[in-house]
Amino acid sequence: MEVRIEPTWKSRLQEEFEKEYFIRLTEFVKEEYRLKTIYPPGSLIFNAFNLCPFQNVKAVIIGQDPYHGPGQAHGLCFSVRDGVEFPPSLVNIFKEIESDMGIKRPAGGNLERWASQGVLLLNATLTVRAHQAGSHQKMGWEQFTDRAISILNIEKKNIVFFLWGAYAQKKGEAIDRSKHLVLESVHPSPLSASRGFFGNKHFSRCNEYLLAHGIKTINWQ
Repeated sequence: MEVRIEPTWKSRLQEEFEKEYFIRLTEFVKEEYRLKTIYPPGSLIFNAFNLCPFQNVKAVIIGQDPYHGPGQAHGLCFSVRDGVEFPPSLVNIFKEIESDMGIKRPAGGNLERWASQGVLLLNATLTVRAHQAGSHQKMGWEQFTDRAISILNIEKKNIVFFLWGAYAQKKGEAIDRSKHLVLESVHPSPLSASRGFFGNKHFSRCNEYLLAHGIKTINWQ
């Protein structure tokens, strides 16, 4: 299994790779891939970082863990591969974009097009067992992704952080709101979307903020 991470991220996260917790996590994950069906494919574990180099990051969307159905997860939170049916949360994200920005729902749910514009689509946990949501939580991934968020918070400014739901909000508690924009609402899941995700206008608010700081806006198509 070949796992690579983009060089600008690798240099910043190198210390994490050498820590005890990450060495244990690596052993656990390797064994899981050997014995079970794990998503995403090993080569896509760090896809969020690989498609959005550190210097390009202008927005961060925080998810919880990868989709656990066949063919869905490819290392970007909320995103699915081309040709895969949209999961309910993604349907609701596109509904909000349509009502907020007037952009029609796209044909595909692959959000690589956002990543290439500087949106880091980061799950807190980067791997999961097939059909077992949350099965790789509390094994070390959260510490690793907390560090990635912390590095962005410290080293950059004027990033827009999307924190949807209590889990993402807790993960983003330490973000410096005096130099970044933090957008919070309930999660886009059908269980909560009607209680404040719909109508949050996060996508237009993100672009207004970027524009005000001389940063190229994101095409949310």
